Amino acid sequence: MAGKRNNFLIILLIVGMLLLIPLIAMQFSNEVVWTASDFIIMGILLLVTGLGIDLVLTKVSSSKNRLIIGGIILAVFFMIWAELAVGVFGTPFAGS
Repeated sequence: MAGKRNNFLIILLIVGMLLLIPLIAMQFSNEVVWTASDFIIMGILLLVTGLGIDLVLTKVSSSKNRLIIGGIILAVFFMIWAELAVGVFGTPFAGS
């Protein structure tokens, strides 16, 4: 039980640190313009990805299967991120 809570706190810390990157960049450049909703959406996306990878690492015993499932989770994360950022696929999901 303590291990799960510890992993969750580590994931939250990593998500927070990753979200600090655009926050700090906004202070030095006018090219980085994130709204509160951008931070919320990216925070949720990063948190779900981190929790998914943690779940795979704790529940899947085979290293090969861990790698495959973890790769799928990361691929989905990057596709959603790219779609939200620039509308790669042109779906209404990205506001296109």
